[in-house]
Amino acid sequence: MNITKIFFVFIALGLGFSSFGQTAVVKGIVLNNNNQPVVNVNVTSMNANTYSNNDGFYSLKIPTNQKVTIEFSHISLKRVSVTLSLKADEEYEFNVVMNDQQEQMGEIIITNSNRRRVQGVTSIEPELIRKMAGANAGIENILKTLPGVNSNNELSTQYAVRGGNYDENLVYVNEIEVYRPFLIRSGQQEGLSFTNTDLVQNVDFSAGGFQAKFGDKLSSVLDITYRTPTHFAGTFEASFLGGSMSLDVISKNKKWTAVTGVRYRNNSLLVNSQDTETNYTPSFVDAQTNVNYNASNKWNFNFLGNISQNKYNYQPLSRQTKFGTIDKPMALTVYYEGQEKDKYETYFGALKTTYKASDTFTMKFIGSLFHTTEQEHFDILAQYRLSDVDAEIGSNASENVSFTKGIGSQLNHARNDLDALIINAEIKGFHDWKQNLVEWGAKFTRESIRDRVVEWEVIDSAGFSINPPKDFVLNNQPETAYTGPLLPYRNIRTQNINAINRFSGYLQWSRKDKIGDIDVWYNAGVRAHNWAVSGTNANGDSQTTISPRAQFAIKPNWEKDMMFRISGGIYYQPPFYRELRDSLGVVQPKVKAQKSVHLVFSNDYSFKMWGRPFKLISELYYKSLTDVNTYTIDNVRIRYVANNNAIAYAQGLDVRLNGEFVPGTESWLSFGYLKTEENSDDKGYIARPTDQRLKFAALFQDYMPNIPSVKLYLNLVYNTGLPGGSPSYVDPYKYQNRLNDYRRVDVGFYKVFIDETRAKPKNRMFRNFKELSLGFEIFNLFNNQNAITNTWVRDVYTKAEYGIPNYMTTRVFNIKLIAKL
Repeated sequence: MNITKIFFVFIALGLGFSSFGQTAVVKGIVLNNNNQPVVNVNVTSMNANTYSNNDGFYSLKIPTNQKVTIEFSHISLKRVSVTLSLKADEEYEFNVVMNDQQEQMGEIIITNSNRRRVQGVTSIEPELIRKMAGANAGIENILKTLPGVNSNNELSTQYAVRGGNYDENLVYVNEIEVYRPFLIRSGQQEGLSFTNTDLVQNVDFSAGGFQAKFGDKLSSVLDITYRTPTHFAGTFEASFLGGSMSLDVISKNKKWTAVTGVRYRNNSLLVNSQDTETNYTPSFVDAQTNVNYNASNKWNFNFLGNISQNKYNYQPLSRQTKFGTIDKPMALTVYYEGQEKDKYETYFGALKTTYKASDTFTMKFIGSLFHTTEQEHFDILAQYRLSDVDAEIGSNASENVSFTKGIGSQLNHARNDLDALIINAEIKGFHDWKQNLVEWGAKFTRESIRDRVVEWEVIDSAGFSINPPKDFVLNNQPETAYTGPLLPYRNIRTQNINAINRFSGYLQWSRKDKIGDIDVWYNAGVRAHNWAVSGTNANGDSQTTISPRAQFAIKPNWEKDMMFRISGGIYYQPPFYRELRDSLGVVQPKVKAQKSVHLVFSNDYSFKMWGRPFKLISELYYKSLTDVNTYTIDNVRIRYVANNNAIAYAQGLDVRLNGEFVPGTESWLSFGYLKTEENSDDKGYIARPTDQRLKFAALFQDYMPNIPSVKLYLNLVYNTGLPGGSPSYVDPYKYQNRLNDYRRVDVGFYKVFIDETRAKPKNRMFRNFKELSLGFEIFNLFNNQNAITNTWVRDVYTKAEYGIPNYMTTRVFNIKLIAKL
């Protein structure tokens, strides 16, 4: 039985699975205003009750799939009540702060989804992130299953949102903006994403129309919060792709807490599945820590630190790629000499202090430093042969050459080095008055960049050097002797030393109100951003943008649980260093901020199907962009034109249905439609590089009803082809072909040996384990051939050029061990 049949057997079994879990668990710690544990708090719900212990800890079982009110009462403190609706077998952590001044009441539906629902934010469970199968497992792996989020490269953590590119996404960890490497040109160089999923507590994602408190980008916000430990714990994970460890510690007086993680990743398993045979020795390592200190009931201090070292040693040996049609099969055979040695070192530290002046006024002070040194050095000689081969299926292309159409060689050289230092200082304020919340902030950023680019490429075809595609003396070899200069096919040499000073700030107001019996929410705010570029090719001129934004949500008092939301505003993206540098590596300091007028209409519909909770989320959006800085994408490397010579638009529809397709587990189906086009210098509208018209995705969880310890995690993505695959020098108005559709299915099967629903094992070795599971993962289950770029080879006889697909990874098997203490 082949692997495809095995897969369908599992799916067929899975569709018949059912579960009869009736309870969920709410647990946490009860604290007072001084952040000290409260003993003997009576926790009651319906017919169940419990008391908090000496550490303030409580645990209570409640019914599922219905609204349940839990009350916390204590003889010397005011009562607290909260309403929740949890799924079967779900564990929800709710930490309570009780005071002696006023009673507190609230409602939480599936991990505080009310707030996220009003703001149009998608919340992702950290446990799902850790378990879902994927070649690059992590938060980004889950994001790529959401509508409007696109990526055609499983080796990369980069993603595009609603027609934007990889540089248009904000990422925050503990309210601190984090950055991605500068010189990365391919997914296999990336290694580890900044976010360590072992440390994560909350993940919120907005695909557009976000509030003014978030920064100045055009596309999306990923807001991540690392957890604050409540007890000692640890995790361990190991697989053929690497491993990770984390440790949660807390002091005896509960004032100090720390969560620390170390990760190692090796992509050899994936890279060696590609067409190119290599000696590939990567080493991707990082360490992160999140330390909290509660100095008093007013002051809290937090430190977030990260050290990352990614080494990428790549020595290609040979490549053989078959392409063409059944009637006319062709093959490209390449033999390589040389190697690539890349190194990326990153140091990041941030200190945040929170001062609670009163119950209605809080301030935060944040300082951060990001330092990266990046090296990209390579000398690789490729000698190729382009051939017609026989049409016999399964034949060896190198042994069945019927006609050689082209031979040649290509020498690529690079000595690229970059040193970047980014310093941030920020202050934030929060004023909570009755039903109004006013937030404000001011931030200073200094970006210091030292950059050297030395790249050249020489192409020799059948003994004749190929001149640059632009601005060169005509060459008609071999018919006519060539007497002009010998020039590299591509040659970039530049050195930049620049500094960018930025001042930004925001002010926003939020309010929850009622119009009759209808719930309404308001949010309105404005951002300002001023920046100046100095150094190489710059004179320090400053530019300023003003960005108003607003959201309005309404929940009618209908029998059906529906919410409607409209959000939008004027969004600017002041240029980062990458956007200032043109295709020749020269800094253009007068590049303007790209501008987007953004409008989003949304509907959330929560309902019951098969007696279980579901939610249908629909969003219709439109963006009108001006001062567009056009670009091309090669793998994950973006080259900007840096002249703001275009206008553009993006429009589309995103739909996601999520809920308990299988009782007790959350799964979803996604559909996205997108159309985005640009018009450069009034030449007319053409598709943008991220014009991914259709997207279908599914994230599915399942388990066996009779053996619930056997679980299945399925990750399916189908994206229509992107415009691209052209040579880098080609005018996009003359080349509007698309790459093939991207199709990929990753699946993981897990056997859970130990978890909190089972009795403690008697074996002393495993007695302290809270979870122990072993997984078998299959990446690219159906072995689809997905291409991200093309290699262009010239036919020496006809002078035609052929685009040979650069295929991504094939089917790969992985084993993963997960343990928690």
